[in-house]
Amino acid sequence: MALKVGDAAPDFTLKTQDEKDWTLSAHKGKNVVLMFYPLDWSPTCEKENCSVAGDMTLNAPDTVVVGGSRDSTWSHKAWRNQFKLAHDLLADVRLDVAGKYGLVHPAGFISMRATVIVDKHGKVAFCAANAAEKTGEARDMAAVKAALKALA
Repeated sequence: MALKVGDAAPDFTLKTQDEKDWTLSAHKGKNVVLMFYPLDWSPTCEKENCSVAGDMTLNAPDTVVVGGSRDSTWSHKAWRNQFKLAHDLLADVRLDVAGKYGLVHPAGFISMRATVIVDKHGKVAFCAANAAEKTGEARDMAAVKAALKALA
């Protein structure tokens, strides 16, 4: 992965499922959990995104969670509504942000399943990616939660 802990997180703006601009730098002062995932409507992505809603570590007042994949805004909207997800989903259709973060899957047409935590100052505080071609393998949410607790 190109990013390392301590690096300044590349700023970006993507559209949410509601066609609204979502800009990373607009969330300075909060910890931001960027959950990159391959595709909407896949079992592992569904399970991971659904688990966010009930997790108090991920829903702390000083934390923002967003998911992101190459799917379109309309796919994100339908998927979010279907599973009643509370967090925004970002449409990285051309994988521009995944590319900036070094998280394009080796196959080249989706992002890796990866988590980047950007701290309140805009620095990378945690990054982990499944660089293997096993897109069905879930991320280590215990490590994500531990990294967030360390920032408290």
